[in-house]
Amino acid sequence: MTHDRYGLGRVIGVEDDIAVLVDFASRQERIPGPYTKLTKL
Repeated sequence: MTHDRYGLGRVIGVEDDIAVLVDFASRQERIPGPYTKLTKL
């Protein structure tokens, strides 16, 4: 996945369609839905 602000990352957790936990190498971020700034690669 890629994020407009954080760049390339990998989803490491999902919270029941509420949010996803993404590992962006230098940091982990919880991204709440809707996931408009995430793009699946």
